[in-house]
Amino acid sequence: MQYTHEHLELQKTLERFIDEEINPNVDEWEEAEIFPAHEVFGRLGELGLLGLTKPEEFGGAGLDYSYSVAMAEALGHTHCGGVPMAIGVQTDMATPALARFGSDELRREFLAPAISGEMVACVGVSEPAAGSDVSGIRSRAVKDGDDYVITGQKMWITNSIQADWMCMLVNTGEGPVHRNKSLVIVPMRDGLNGRLTKGIEVAKKIRKIGMNSSDTGLIYFDEVRVPQRNRIGAEGQGFIYQMQQFQEERLWAAASCLVSLSNCIEWTIEWAQERKLFGASLADQQWVQFKLAELKTEIESLRALTYRACDLYVSGQDVLELASMAKLKAGRLNRIVPDTCLQFWGGMGYTWENKVSRMYRDGRLGSIGGGADEVMLGILAKIMGIAKRPPQP
Repeated sequence: MQYTHEHLELQKTLERFIDEEINPNVDEWEEAEIFPAHEVFGRLGELGLLGLTKPEEFGGAGLDYSYSVAMAEALGHTHCGGVPMAIGVQTDMATPALARFGSDELRREFLAPAISGEMVACVGVSEPAAGSDVSGIRSRAVKDGDDYVITGQKMWITNSIQADWMCMLVNTGEGPVHRNKSLVIVPMRDGLNGRLTKGIEVAKKIRKIGMNSSDTGLIYFDEVRVPQRNRIGAEGQGFIYQMQQFQEERLWAAASCLVSLSNCIEWTIEWAQERKLFGASLADQQWVQFKLAELKTEIESLRALTYRACDLYVSGQDVLELASMAKLKAGRLNRIVPDTCLQFWGGMGYTWENKVSRMYRDGRLGSIGGGADEVMLGILAKIMGIAKRPPQP
């Protein structure tokens, strides 16, 4: 994949926005463990950055997925992981299925304001007893007249404290676990007064070791009434739709760490050139030189894999294998690169304010969220024909 002038201009616009309106506030938002999503998303919406690949009739730009990859990569310019992750949920995790399979009415009501930044979206898949095993979710939607009545829990939900709506995966029937689920748009708040929808309780904001500026919640649903017309696409196809959404989420995850990991190495090189020990600089030590060179090679390998997967995805091919590989590699590098660099910073790397230590904390999520490393390995083993797994009901 080669970036065009348009891709590069998009990245420049986003980087200017990050420098002017995000990075100056990152420390404050990290301390508060939340950032003003409606304010930030509103500005991104004004710049036309929240719907790059979405249909033009609902406010999007109608561009191909390479522009999402370009945006995800530029988001790595941010001096934390939480804000980019929250933006990625809005653009590449909560909205793809809605844009692709939702009715025009549903897209007008929920997709258009998500693209403009007027509404904040979240995606509800994980539960206290079902994370990596998506098929094991227990939340249920029972038909009652023209409505669904939803009961259940969702946990580890990014943006949920501030979200206006959730793209929620729920069981809408009996039968095989891969064919009894649907994606339903659940309004989280009353549009008139902003209060939580009746039956929804935000139990608590979960404190995490990283991604602190991104709010993460445990949400209870107690007989929440939602019109059946809020279902995305066909009933029982939710698992399939969500797996398709995961492909974009995993490509986004890979692209979003390319700049941040490269920055981690550059910051460490600058530090190593200044840090004196044993009559020379830390950067003069061959072990340091070789290790940083090796890490940069790994990052460029991830870039090549991600770009290739994007090329194939744009051409309409199934990239389950490559997206899973990219997500796996990104998660591993998000652990290895900051950890190695932190070691070179010594005691300074162990301080809370250090940018590398923040990456160390934030990056650890990469091997868990959006499908753990082990899930990626299971997918790859299955594609390779070497996995022996128990039959699914």
